[in-house]
Amino acid sequence: MYTIFGLGNPGAKYATTRHNIGHMVVDIVADRLGSRLGVHKQSNTQSASVRYGIAPGVPGEQVILGVSMGYMNTSGGPVSSLMSYYHGDTENLIVVHDELDLPFGTLKLKRGGGEGGHNGLKSISQSLGSKNYIRLRCGIGRPPGRQDPADFVLSQFSASERKELDLMLELAADAVLDVIDHGLDKATMRLHTAS
Repeated sequence: MYTIFGLGNPGAKYATTRHNIGHMVVDIVADRLGSRLGVHKQSNTQSASVRYGIAPGVPGEQVILGVSMGYMNTSGGPVSSLMSYYHGDTENLIVVHDELDLPFGTLKLKRGGGEGGHNGLKSISQSLGSKNYIRLRCGIGRPPGRQDPADFVLSQFSASERKELDLMLELAADAVLDVIDHGLDKATMRLHTAS
């Protein structure tokens, strides 16, 4: 069983900002799997449990999709509560998040490592007591000039970025499903060779 968790902030004000790229990707994955996220009060998330099979007629693997109903810097509680509810394994957790240290549109998969100042990842690592989960890093680039990174991640995508955003989100959803289909090593090799 895999748990796919998209980081972001709740509400319409933040829905289309750079920091919410994780939410956007999970919504696409849910749509592809014929599901919609619903309120899960026990974990303070919007989530869904779906069966994902490679072949028709095969029951498939259970996949848990989730986004927090709280703010980015408190993501850890909802992630650990959702995983506890479904008896998820940290090694099969895929966290989708925005990444300042990658150029816009660049996607990278990795397991573990540091949080790079990302408060959502810090909260998750602290709550789980482990950094050994999979991250899909979605590049949003560095802020222009002297703009504060905290303001930059909460801002809207530029006009030129919006032209590329849909493709980036679809490729990110591909990468998530590729991990489930073929495992992290093969998915990483395919993603990093293509980019």
